[in-house]
Amino acid sequence: MGEPMPLPVPSPSPEPIWPPTAIPGRPRAHLSDPPAASTEVSPKLVQEDRPIKRDSSLIEPIAEGEQVLTDLAAEIKRYVVLPNKEAVTAVTLWVAATHLQTAWQHAPRLAVVGPAKRCGKSRLLDVVTETVRAPLITVNASPAAIFRSITHEDPPTLLVDEADTLFGTAKAAERNEDLRGLLNAGHQRNRPTLRVSGPEHKPQAFPTFAMAALAGIGDLPDTIMDRSVVIRMRRRAPGETVASFRTVRDTPALHTIRDRLTDWLQPELSEATGREPDMPVEDRAADTWEPLVIVADLAGGDWPTLARTACRAMTAHESGKDADTGLRTRILIDIRRVFSAEGDPATLRTSRLIEELNGDPESPWAEHGPTGLNPRRLGLLLEDYSIRPANHRFPDGVQAKGYARTQFFDAWARYCPAPTANSPLPAQRPAATGPAANTGA
Repeated sequence: MGEPMPLPVPSPSPEPIWPPTAIPGRPRAHLSDPPAASTEVSPKLVQEDRPIKRDSSLIEPIAEGEQVLTDLAAEIKRYVVLPNKEAVTAVTLWVAATHLQTAWQHAPRLAVVGPAKRCGKSRLLDVVTETVRAPLITVNASPAAIFRSITHEDPPTLLVDEADTLFGTAKAAERNEDLRGLLNAGHQRNRPTLRVSGPEHKPQAFPTFAMAALAGIGDLPDTIMDRSVVIRMRRRAPGETVASFRTVRDTPALHTIRDRLTDWLQPELSEATGREPDMPVEDRAADTWEPLVIVADLAGGDWPTLARTACRAMTAHESGKDADTGLRTRILIDIRRVFSAEGDPATLRTSRLIEELNGDPESPWAEHGPTGLNPRRLGLLLEDYSIRPANHRFPDGVQAKGYARTQFFDAWARYCPAPTANSPLPAQRPAATGPAANTGA
């Protein structure tokens, strides 16, 4: 009898592939537990063939505050060409801040100014009007009507177009001095105006605290500019295009953004009231920009960085630009430049100092008076700093009127600190160049 035939050895079944594909007619069958035979899956299969499942719940969605600010900025840029991205950030945050006015200690002004007509000032004000909280357009309104429209509980947002007709000339400014006083007082909380009212003629306090946007040709009065986020508009260059604005067609979309701002910010009222953010500037500039920075911090994302960058750059550019304190700051900067050019001597003759100041083609001193700057006018400019000329003996043995360099140290440190390597670049480059353009905040 021959040897028995060996029994066939069954070949191992192939490893089942998991997860399987969907099976027609059996919904979700491929989502059930894998069969027991598939519990041991080769590491190679896991590494190479197994699809990577991502939990969508781990992907953090963009917060509503960040998104609505981004959408608002896009709408602003759709209708207006602003001078730079810092201006876009500033206008966006200013509009949002109007929805939390009761949280702020200071009500920043938005000064929209330009050198001529057709710079987009009124168009920007159109967009602002449709997105701020409780807009109150004050064309030809009397100061009495305005402050009677302001309440403690829900201050309106004042909107003044063609402000140059109110303050553009000395006579117009004199006629509207009450309005300027109201706008100045309303920058800070608890600065009411008193008026005699009622049949008994008793004095009555009216609140003035309210945010305000003003648009016009040329700078506004310096006291208003000093309390403002300043947007310096300019005409569109060839190739810069914007969408036309039609009230009936375009305001619904802007009102949707306005309502989203309200829905996001009103629940944040208590949080915003208690915040005191780190500010990149000081004094009144910090007071003016604080509401905008708080809104940016509430939104999160890139907005806190964008807000502080805009604050530093725009404040640095505006520092010393007003007509009054601007010249007094400019004279300090230019005198420091003259001392430096002369090798920083201990003293400098008045005549030599004036000669150098008047000889600078980029400075205003050659036109400061009928014959330019002279010793008397120089003394008046420096009087507020308690800097006065004195008799000094110079190296050539001659005694003459002059100034000691040490006299300026305190004023330089307080009013025009020397720029450092970390100083921000100006956000909006001025038309003229020169030392004043580098004035710090």
